[in-house]
Amino acid sequence: MAPGIRDAVPGTIHLVDTDHHTLHQGDIVLNPRPSADPEDPLNWPRWRKQRAIWMVYIYVFGISISTAVQYSVLADIAAEGISYSALNTGAGLMFLFLGWACLVWQPIALVFGRRGVYILSSLLSIGPMVWTAYSKTNGDWYGHRILIGLFAAPTESLPEVSVPDLFFAHERGYYIGIYALFVFGGNSLAPFFAGFIADAMGWQAAIWFGTIVLIVCTVIVFFGLEETMYFRETIEGVDEGDAVTEEVAVQTATSKNVTPDQKTAVPAEKNEKNETTVLKAGSETGAAPVGESVTYYSTPPRTYLQNLALFRSLRGRPSVQQMLVMMYRPLLMILHFPTVVWAGFLYGVNLSWYNVVNATMSLVLSAAPYNFSTSAVGLGFLSVFVGAVLGALWAGWVGDRVALYLARRNGGIREPEHRLWVLVFSAVVGAAGFILWGVGAAHQVQFMGLIVGVGMVEFAVVAGGSTALAYDIDSFKEIAGESLILVIIVRNTLGFGFSYGITPWLNSQGLTDTFVAVGMLSFGCTMTFLFFIVFGKAIRRWSAKMYWEYTDTLVVRGAH
Repeated sequence: MAPGIRDAVPGTIHLVDTDHHTLHQGDIVLNPRPSADPEDPLNWPRWRKQRAIWMVYIYVFGISISTAVQYSVLADIAAEGISYSALNTGAGLMFLFLGWACLVWQPIALVFGRRGVYILSSLLSIGPMVWTAYSKTNGDWYGHRILIGLFAAPTESLPEVSVPDLFFAHERGYYIGIYALFVFGGNSLAPFFAGFIADAMGWQAAIWFGTIVLIVCTVIVFFGLEETMYFRETIEGVDEGDAVTEEVAVQTATSKNVTPDQKTAVPAEKNEKNETTVLKAGSETGAAPVGESVTYYSTPPRTYLQNLALFRSLRGRPSVQQMLVMMYRPLLMILHFPTVVWAGFLYGVNLSWYNVVNATMSLVLSAAPYNFSTSAVGLGFLSVFVGAVLGALWAGWVGDRVALYLARRNGGIREPEHRLWVLVFSAVVGAAGFILWGVGAAHQVQFMGLIVGVGMVEFAVVAGGSTALAYDIDSFKEIAGESLILVIIVRNTLGFGFSYGITPWLNSQGLTDTFVAVGMLSFGCTMTFLFFIVFGKAIRRWSAKMYWEYTDTLVVRGAH
């Protein structure tokens, strides 16, 4: 790799063309720089991109519904002999394996393709869901929760890779926000529907509902999802060449009578081998000398039947040996990438708060003085869904615009830390929501106070989680597939700890002391983002040497 590249700070990119005379999206520089290959997912038409990402969301929805359908019927399940403590521990085990199993699934997806991993994950998860409906003992509960964790793990880290497969840097926060909405929104809708079903037909019927949703989603994804894996030679932030803005791309596309998403962002010439040679202009980073050429191999269009294949072996992919290295290398990142560890911490504490609410909603609302029926407890989760929607919009849509605004003020240069400012509001809302929920329940306030409280908590959970994911991808995009594994491992290990400890904590401290402490912890943990506002770029610069060494094994110059 050229010395000029190694001098670049990972995550610092030219996002806005400040020489542009408008403040509309036409001044946005496209990162990463798309190739000349029309089959590059970054060059797909808008409808094709949307179909691909919504197939991913459907997969996430099926897994989210099936893994959370039990939360509003915990009291019913406990009445048949499985203790609350075992139910919460089972949830913790599921989250633990959802994280650690990414060490196996994610490298497979990074080398052989996303599609096959999505489909196998969804298909294999059906069996443990069927077992759940026949649970009789604590051992049964632990067993199927562990299996679901093992099989459903790709939902934790793979969709975040599919987003940058398809979308540019200025769009990612929005689509990652929608992903977070499907994760946490699906987890809140599942108990909502399950409550009514369990009231009418018993808790086992609610589990079957989740299983059927998973089966339907599996079928849809099998026939509708196409592969988005693409190995490109360019590196985000350093292989820029002349700035190519959205406005220029649209003008170019219009002149060629193609859609903006089919634009060719760089001048190209084809030869008889179906290769495309791109002449690259020099960039300010010095990474691409004037006149340097890069060769892309155009990918021939595939038929619909060819797209149904589970896995593909694409030119330029890492070797099987490199895949095996990826299965342990994310654990070594903890020594070299403090930014990734913190993103996992931020996401993890937010998952932990979510687990605290899930573990107590059925317990609190089904007891005196509220005495909610199972269906009424499920109805309470509708507030959680509304909070998830608002949190996703805040972190995604607003976060992207905050980053663009600050990039314009920063001479067109975007730093990943720019999007972290949205956490100020979510930190305050989350802390207030916890106190309203826990202290309100202890003092038996009118139930709407509790419902609003859990919605506020969910807003903070989704905003914090999706911001953590976007920050990790923005900081180390070229190795995001691996760094996300560490993020999820840290996240889910924290989630396991809280699931295991929440019951004795409540028994020891009571609702008031527990949730005041949780509220303060939530606020304090989220506000640690200020440290990265000040020192984030210096930390990324410190990680740069190892980042470029990792990137060397994933970006193969001239091999695509």
